[in-house]
Parts: sequence; C-alpha cells; structure tokens
Amino acid sequence: MAKQRNPEPPCPVTLCRKAIGGKWKPVIIYCLHHGIDRFGELRRHIDGISKQMLTKQLRELEEDELVLREVFAEVPPRVEYTLSERGKSVLPVIRAMKKWGECQQVKAE
Repeated sequence: MAKQRNPEPPCPVTLCRKAIGGKWKPVIIYCLHHGIDRFGELRRHIDGISKQMLTKQLRELEEDELVLREVFAEVPPRVEYTLSERGKSVLPVIRAMKKWGECQQVKAE
C-alpha cells in the first residue's frame, strides 16, 4: 500500500482571492460597510452590475460567510445584507485597495 502524502495547505493569497476576488465582491463589501444594505441600493451604487451578477455575488459572499442575509416578513418582502464578523475581518484589505486606487487617481491627474 502506497503511503499518502499530506496535501500542501492552500496558498493564503489564493484563499483570499477566492473569497473576495473578482470584479464585484470588493465593491459589494465596501458598499455594505458604508451602510448600503438593500439589493436595489447596491445595484444603484455599483455602476455596471446586472441583477443576475449582483445576486450571484451576494450568494457567494453569503456561502463564504462574509455576508449575512436577513429576510423580513413584510409585504412587499424586504431583504437586508450586512457584513458578518468574518466579512468585517476583510475590511483592512478593502481599505488597502481603496488607498491604492486613490494613489493611482492622483498619479493619473
């Protein structure tokens, strides 16, 4: 019987990229942190995102336990999204991305 090797732990950067990578997830996290918590508000604040893509990204963030979804039993139904504690732990990364982007804007002017 062949001895099985323990697999290498995943690269930490890969884990981070998987959780918050892509075009929309960092922007969604940034918006949620700034109090934009309803689907329609998110869609208005995120230029160019479709309903389908916003839904997909919110579901993935929820599956990765970065975002909490709360459904209120009202007519019409109301859903609010908030950052979980795990989601809040990503904020230093989002702030660093924002700071870097601001520096690039200044250089481009």
